[in-house]
Amino acid sequence: MKRLWVILIVLFVFSCEDEDKKNCIDESKISNEPCIEIYDPVCGCDKKTYSNYCFAENAGVTEWTKGKCN
Repeated sequence: MKRLWVILIVLFVFSCEDEDKKNCIDESKISNEPCIEIYDPVCGCDKKTYSNYCFAENAGVTEWTKGKCN
């Protein structure tokens, strides 16, 4: 019974992570627009570092913070 609870908790945690990533990327905003080549890193809500906000927007990222991801 203990193993069942552990398995359920692990599955719940992983399903929440996937849902957060799905909400983080808006596929309708993914584009190939040109971006200025200035390095001003941002950390996307998908935990990836992008060269600047333009590259994050082109990837469909909906939220980011200034600076590299940890």
